[in-house]
Amino acid sequence: MTEFKVLINDEISERGIKILENAGFSVVVHHYDADELKHIIKDFDALIVRSATKVTREIIEEGAKGRLKVIGRAGVGVDNIDIAAATENKILVVNAPTAATRSVAELTLAFAFALARDLIEANNELKEGKWTKKKHKGFVLQGKTWGLVGYGRIGREVGKLARALGMNVVAYDPYIKEADVELLDRLEDLLKIADIVSIHVPLTPETKGLIGENELRAMKKGAILINTARGGIVDEEALAKVINEGHLRGAGVDVFEEEPPRPDNPLLKSEKVYVTPHIGANTVEAQDVAGEIIAEQVVKALRGERPEFLVNKEVLNDS
Repeated sequence: MTEFKVLINDEISERGIKILENAGFSVVVHHYDADELKHIIKDFDALIVRSATKVTREIIEEGAKGRLKVIGRAGVGVDNIDIAAATENKILVVNAPTAATRSVAELTLAFAFALARDLIEANNELKEGKWTKKKHKGFVLQGKTWGLVGYGRIGREVGKLARALGMNVVAYDPYIKEADVELLDRLEDLLKIADIVSIHVPLTPETKGLIGENELRAMKKGAILINTARGGIVDEEALAKVINEGHLRGAGVDVFEEEPPRPDNPLLKSEKVYVTPHIGANTVEAQDVAGEIIAEQVVKALRGERPEFLVNKEVLNDS
């Protein structure tokens, strides 16, 4: 029986590693840079990554010359993997879309609470010796409208939490026909009525630049924008401009078009923009589950079974 070799190029949980080892696979845990990975990838049957490793066409084509059969992304987004190249080379791509749902949803809510009450500014000012009580007049979330751009797993979880707070929830998602919240036909309609707008769509050619200056100016004055999905969906220059002009109350941003962002990124300069370094899925619980799910998906793929979370289904449909 052939021993499958799996390279874990970005850290995953010990639970995930144990699943692979218990399946009888040889597991290598090491982070290789792009040049190193290109030269050694052909010796592995599977590659597991998170967001740090960019699995380019060049890497995939080198792997296809050897043993590479499956690429696993221990998380939701697969924009760091060249899906077209993998599909052309009959290499399966699997992910773990359910692992971080609650973690990302809770971070989204955390941004909403913090921005509604100016928590970061108030904290920083008090530690500087300033008593700015009158300056920070916030608002309660109860009774406000939360607009979800995208109503997949994470969007639905955010909606559930928002409704538990007594909020009215609306959503825009052209791929969803039925939902347990009000679905709006146009993005513009959502932007005009929502007090908080949060982004929950993948980065694709269709969603790149989805929220530009026109969309930001279409939002209610004093509204909040939160992006815990992917950088590139929101125009960062336009967001900083519209916030600094005072049209929006603020924004919560966990993701950037370039990660890490350049020091001169305008979002880093505005006190009304709360930023975090792409930590939406970075909880103990989410990482444990992501490791388990992706390990199980890789085991199935290498054993010739159909994985539940197969991204490029056409590879198996064509075979």
